[in-house]
Amino acid sequence: MADASYFYGLGRRKSATARARLYKGKGTVTINEKPAAEYLDNNKSLLAEITDPLALVNKQKEFDVTIRVQGGGIAGQVDAIKLAIAKALTTAHSDLRSTLKKADLLKRDSREKERKKYGLRGARKREQFSKR
Repeated sequence: MADASYFYGLGRRKSATARARLYKGKGTVTINEKPAAEYLDNNKSLLAEITDPLALVNKQKEFDVTIRVQGGGIAGQVDAIKLAIAKALTTAHSDLRSTLKKADLLKRDSREKERKKYGLRGARKREQFSKR
């Protein structure tokens, strides 16, 4: 492990961007300077999903995680956070990369919202066709 005060990872999903920093610590997770439970309204499944990369490699109690997240909705933010933590873990311990990669935690989900086109109601939705 390299001598650094923290390990950094960047994750993106839809229109959300998350920047994660892993510090040596006891396992606290803060998102935008709030405890993770408070930021996610005590949603147990979202809290578990955020800590998936740490749980997979049994490092939950080894790092304190601080996250800055912007844009998107809660689902996009959670996926961005998960990717950011996984990337930060690979910078901390390069030997964990294969484990995280097999669990598909290092993949960027590139699906974005398609833009609205002129003359249409949305990206593809049209007015109902009338033959007469």
